Amino acid sequence: MNIGFLGLQFSFGLQQSNMSPIYSYLGADEAALPLLALAGPVTGLLVQPIVGAMSDRTTSRWGRRTPYFFIGAMLCSLCLLVMPYSSALWMAASLLWILDAANNITMEPYRAYVSDRLPKDQHALGYLTQSAFTGLAQTLSYLAPSIMVWMGMNKDAVGGNHIPQITQVAFIIGALLSASTMAWSIWKVPELPVSQEAMAAMKAKKQGWLSTLREIVDALKEMPQAMRQLVWMKLFQWYAMMCYWQYVTYAIARNLFDTSDPTSTGFRDAVLVNGQIGGFYNAVAFVAALAMVPFTRKWGAGKMHALCLVAAGLGMMAIPQIKSQALLFIPMIGIGLGWASIMGNPYVMLARSIPAERTGVYMGIFNMFIVIPMLIQGLTLPLIYRSLLGGDPRNVLILAGCLLILAALATLRVKVPESDTSKPA
Repeated sequence: MNIGFLGLQFSFGLQQSNMSPIYSYLGADEAALPLLALAGPVTGLLVQPIVGAMSDRTTSRWGRRTPYFFIGAMLCSLCLLVMPYSSALWMAASLLWILDAANNITMEPYRAYVSDRLPKDQHALGYLTQSAFTGLAQTLSYLAPSIMVWMGMNKDAVGGNHIPQITQVAFIIGALLSASTMAWSIWKVPELPVSQEAMAAMKAKKQGWLSTLREIVDALKEMPQAMRQLVWMKLFQWYAMMCYWQYVTYAIARNLFDTSDPTSTGFRDAVLVNGQIGGFYNAVAFVAALAMVPFTRKWGAGKMHALCLVAAGLGMMAIPQIKSQALLFIPMIGIGLGWASIMGNPYVMLARSIPAERTGVYMGIFNMFIVIPMLIQGLTLPLIYRSLLGGDPRNVLILAGCLLILAALATLRVKVPESDTSKPA
């Protein structure tokens, strides 16, 4: 069921590890990177709640969720094919908007798809398995350029747009995976048929954009208390992760290669090093997500998530102090634990808190708790990058670590219902 998630998360991994360097190759200023990354949060804010609500009431012959994550995966593949051949900064930024919209069309229906198929007592296993596929996919996407270098490709070969050829090939691989893995999941694990009662209720609802928007507003008003309590954790958590993804390569370039010049060999080496340590922390996430299942069942998703966020926060704060490439792998263990939990445990907490018949719309709204912090980060970090953080990306990582520890404290305040809110649809 989660094979399709591998292709989707390979795409996200390519974005996390390569978009900031691509922007720099095309002439972007370091301080402007958060602004250029606003495509993801803006499209997520607009697309995911609407698509989530629409998928709850879709009655097509192909199922409720399948049309959305199939169309999204195809659009994603096309954008990945074109992205590394961008000839100008505006072109890359525009393609990222389309790419993120496509990923967002796929994301929440896919998460709702897991909830649809599994009973409540298997949600922890289902979502942490999905998290494991995230770790596997992003391990491969982060390592893809390094693997090509190890196979003999020239790391310094670039195209006319200054983007390395190994980056271009990695995006082509991502395009193929996005389409093929999603097709595999749809073929092997079709959606369960909706019951006659549920189908009648869906058809009885008013259709159209206005009705969809009204349902989103109603769901916001009726949001369960536990879901409201998750807001602060998500704010600190996702502000921190955006800081990390955008600036870790630049911190490595300064620490290990003493350069801030994106056209230098040292900077390209820093991109490869980030790919290797990023691949490692995603490999840790792959293993940890599966190993975490019994502990989450025993101690609860909230406590496990708080512990993992602290480990990730300490890891991020340690990176600016490290001058050795080999030692960089140590803090990646903590970051891998945090990433495994981020992609699984909050959804376990959410799934226990919401009614099954509104899973799609609430999964979409839950993504607003991700994209709003990203929007805030994109708009505020450029304002403090030089004035408060000294124009040094290493200070951005320290800020990110502190925010993850605050997110851990906020997680401990969330009260998840002990009993099911409803039966599976």
